[in-house]
Amino acid sequence: MSKTYEGGEPLAEVVRSGFVEGVHRGSVVVLDAAQATVAGAGDGVSPIFPRSASKPLQALGMLRAGLAVTDPADVAVVSASHAGEEFHLARVAALLGSAGLDPGALHCPPDLPFGEAAREAVLRAGGGPSRLAMNCSGKHAGMLLTCLAAGWPVDGYWRPEHPLQQRLTATIEEFTGEPAAAVGVDGCGAPVLAVSLTGLARAYLRLVAAEPGSPERTVADAMRAYPEVVGGTVADDTRLMRGVPGMLAKIGAEGVIAAALPGVGAVTLKIDDGATRARMPVLVSALRRLGVRAPVLTEYAEVPLLGGALPVGGVRPVW
Repeated sequence: MSKTYEGGEPLAEVVRSGFVEGVHRGSVVVLDAAQATVAGAGDGVSPIFPRSASKPLQALGMLRAGLAVTDPADVAVVSASHAGEEFHLARVAALLGSAGLDPGALHCPPDLPFGEAAREAVLRAGGGPSRLAMNCSGKHAGMLLTCLAAGWPVDGYWRPEHPLQQRLTATIEEFTGEPAAAVGVDGCGAPVLAVSLTGLARAYLRLVAAEPGSPERTVADAMRAYPEVVGGTVADDTRLMRGVPGMLAKIGAEGVIAAALPGVGAVTLKIDDGATRARMPVLVSALRRLGVRAPVLTEYAEVPLLGGALPVGGVRPVW
């Protein structure tokens, strides 16, 4: 595996009034259920930061280290990039409260809710940023509870050298099948590991193909049972998991998404310029190469562009 991401190929074009005004480049990997490469473009073997697409693997590492939660929806929120809706905040607060902690124990920075409606509701009520509303607060709550369960100090739980983060690193390396090429600081302050899109796809396949009751299957099942907890009521990964039975999906910042379907295969991709508008049309194109069909995919096949509040074009895959 190269230490440097080489960059991708043209994956989507931006068409306005019949004129191609831009192109989004990136990389994509398509594996079948046996982890064989079906298709790909760009650089699928060099490391990238999967960002929040790593969260299901981090949640898996927490369960294996002793995190004990009985409600699958709590596993889902630990794996989430939530939108800060009321039910998200209540669930994270309850998780913290179950261990005698409050939001002040979270290391993630104060933020407004990620979802537009939730953000506007907070501002209308005279509120402001909070650690609880930060979209990674569920992951951080899970990290704190894991430390308490394992007997590790909560101080500095986010530092790469902390026993918790060492355990999570080992889990990610095991499931991707490759050593982390770099350790960075994610937007929430926790470590993020650089692995390849191919390794990430392998890991997602292992989650959905695992034996029922295993920690990895527990994560996959929880996310698929409570997709609105993972992303929010209108998030792309939420809608994918609702609309394609059995699909596990998780978005990440900088144009990343990973998806897997048991017995079918997995897709991982990164849009090089981080544009979210190109992510879903390219994912649909990739999933169709695996024979996946669903109405929600038709809805995502092209992202509309507006002119004068009317559709005048779209972002569509060229790969």
